[in-house]
Formats: sequence, structure tokens, C-alpha cells
Amino acid sequence: MIHKFSQGNKNIVLDINSGAVHVVDQLVYDVLDFYPQETPENTCEQLKDKYTSNEILEAITEIDYLRKENLLYSSDNYINHEAFRNKKTVVKALCLHIAHDCNIRCKYCFASQGDFHGERKLMTADIGKKSLDFLFKNSGNRRNLEVDFFGGEPLMNFDVIKEIVEYGRKEEKKYDKNIRFTITTNGVLLNEDNMKYINEHMYNVVLSIDGRPEVNDRVRYTINGDGTYNIILPKLIEMARLRNHENYYVRGTFTRHNLDFAQDVIHLADQGFKQISVEPVVASPENDYAILEEDLPQIFEQYEQLAEEYIKRKKDGKEFNFFHFMIDLNQGPCIIKRLSGCGAGAEYLAITPEGDIYPCHQFVGNGDFKLGNINENTLDISMYNDFSDAHVYNKEKCNQCWAKFYCSGGCHANAYNFNKDIHIPYSIGCEMEKKRIECALTIQAKLKQEE
Repeated sequence: MIHKFSQGNKNIVLDINSGAVHVVDQLVYDVLDFYPQETPENTCEQLKDKYTSNEILEAITEIDYLRKENLLYSSDNYINHEAFRNKKTVVKALCLHIAHDCNIRCKYCFASQGDFHGERKLMTADIGKKSLDFLFKNSGNRRNLEVDFFGGEPLMNFDVIKEIVEYGRKEEKKYDKNIRFTITTNGVLLNEDNMKYINEHMYNVVLSIDGRPEVNDRVRYTINGDGTYNIILPKLIEMARLRNHENYYVRGTFTRHNLDFAQDVIHLADQGFKQISVEPVVASPENDYAILEEDLPQIFEQYEQLAEEYIKRKKDGKEFNFFHFMIDLNQGPCIIKRLSGCGAGAEYLAITPEGDIYPCHQFVGNGDFKLGNINENTLDISMYNDFSDAHVYNKEKCNQCWAKFYCSGGCHANAYNFNKDIHIPYSIGCEMEKKRIECALTIQAKLKQEE
């Protein structure tokens, strides 16, 4: 299987199974419309009005060489890979819902402004410690583990965070493990003391801001209805500075209200942020901010504009990283991650303040997906195994998709919320992801040719 597309005056051909990326001339690009599905003779006949037979046959010779080298129309390198056939799923990451409460109100919040459709509550240190014990005991031989402090707003429960981190650092030595703690915050409560602590103890930090002031303040506001942009921007800038502009992201959300979201990414870059992620909102179509299928052409244009700006700024020495344009053409993620993505429901689990276990933070509050409880030391193995087996080969739509080894099957929660089946991907999300991959490949092709 191959995928070919033209963007930014580049003709790009991607070999799906090998991951090889080829920048080709128009002749080879056109020949691939017919060959090797058709014979050389029929291919020459189809293109005789555009090229000579000798030109077409030379292109076919080049294509045949790439096929022989397994760089074009290669066989699947993953389905029979030992790492996949013998995979043993272990828990490697937890999302600790340290606070089911929040100090701001985001219009599009999937977590119902922080309470996850339940009681506003903070996690106790006891639940947090039991969660780490669960992680240690269910992580098998995996040494590097991840624990994300999530909410709501985690900084509303900061003393408990510190107690859990201290416990983790002590206990990890017993198990020969290494925990990478991370935190996601809206930034309102950041101050000199907790920023210093975060910088010293958190492997990664996600800082929430949606972009331009008018965009951010339309959907991210305080409990009193005031905008948050002016409150958080100086704090986020300082946090990024303290981290030497590494191991953090400013993370925004774009909605139907700002389909010109490339300007929000650029705005954040202009504030000095080097690590940026702006994601599409995922919401039911009855919401006025929800992204609809009819919005896709404009969204695609925005990604293309952003890709050109990304290249320009890199050349000018003003580069920044945009999460969705970061793509590794040399090694890429491990086999299991390529096939299973984030591992929600199996490798990655979410723990609520009550100790309930869910497949991920986006399933929290849906009782049908409660996997167990930390206090009761229970885990629904059947559901756990269902999520473990929800890889690209068990998703019909993914199995036929050229992007499957890049998106890894998409988000289980989005699949369920839109299709009531974790095996049927959210189609609008699929189309946006494919466009982002094309942009990322175009950027790599342009930068490579200009080296």
C-alpha cells in the first residue's frame, strides 16, 4: 500500500508498511496512478498524451528498483513482528485525577467544568499512594513509568501532589522503577513556589491556553465570567523560561469559533513559546462550537498555512515545535505504540478521587467503563483485554487506512462517543489527523531538500 499527495509544490509518495517517504517528479507521480496495478504497456497507453514511452518506461524502472528494495509496495513489517505477536500488556502510565474541581469554567470542557458529571472532590494522599502501589505491582518488567496529575485543576490540591511525589520517589527504589511525573494546569494558581517545585519534580508540564486574547477569553473564563488570558500569560511565559523551553507544552483547543486557528499557534509562538500544541475540540454537533465535516476544507487550509509558516520561521531562526508536525522518519515510535497508540484501557489508566479505575480521563464519569477500584484492588480483566486488543488490525477502517501506523487507530474515547464502539474511529478526527501527517511529511521533504 502507498499514499501519494501533492502539497507545497512537492509530490510525495509514502510507502505505508516500510515508512519510506519519496519526493518524486511529476512523471513518476503520474505513472503510479497506473503502475504496477496495470502492465507497462497499458501504463504507456494511458499516459501517451503526456509522456513518451521511453520516459514512462524509465520511470517504471525506477519504481521497480524501489519495490525490489522494499521501499515501495512493501509487505507489512508489523503484523508478524515478534514484539507484537508476543506482546504482554502491562500498566505503564496512570492519570491521577487529583482534583475533580476547577477554578475556571471552559465552555467546551468535556469534564463538565471539572466535576466529571459527579461530586466536586479532591483526591486524598492515601488514594494517590495506593494508585502508585497498583502501578508498581502491575507494570511487569517495565522500568520507566508515567504518572500525570490531572483535573479539573491539579494545583487546587498541590500539597497532596507533593506528598504523592515524595512517596513515589521512596517506593520506586524498592521496585527498581523510575516514575516520570507530569502535570496539566490552567496556570491560574501558578506562583513562584509551585513553579519552582514543578520545574524540579515534573518531567513534563502541559500549560493550557487557547491562543489570541479574544479567542481564549471567549471560552476560558473565571467563575465570575472574566477572561483568563491576562491572568495566565505571564505565568505560562515564566514557567516556559524556567524549563529552558524544553519538556513542556502550551496546549490550546480550537473550536468552530476560531477556524483560523493557525493565527493562534502563531500568536503563541510570538509570545516566545517554543513547544506548542493546539488541538481540535471534540464535541457533539448540537454545540455551537463543535467542528463539523463541512469545516474540514478550511481546517486543511489552516494546517497548510501553518506548515509554510513553520518552515519560514525555522529558516529565519525563529523556530518553534508544533506537536502535530513532529514526525520521526528514521526510527519512529516502537512497534506496539504504532499499532496501539496511547494504550488507553490497558497500558494507560485513569484513577478518580474515589479510587475508581477508568480506561482514560475521557471515560471518567461513564459507569459502563468503570474497570475497578484501587481500594478494593479490583480490575475488570475482560474489559481490560478488550482495550488491549483494540489495535489497528482489529479496526476495519484503520486496517485499510494509509495513516494507521502514524495515528495508531485514533482515540478510543472519541470512537465510543461518536460511534458507541471503540473499534470504529471518529471520522472527522481521522481526516484532520491525515492532513496533519501530510503537512508534517511536506515540512520534512522541504527542509531535507534545502539542507
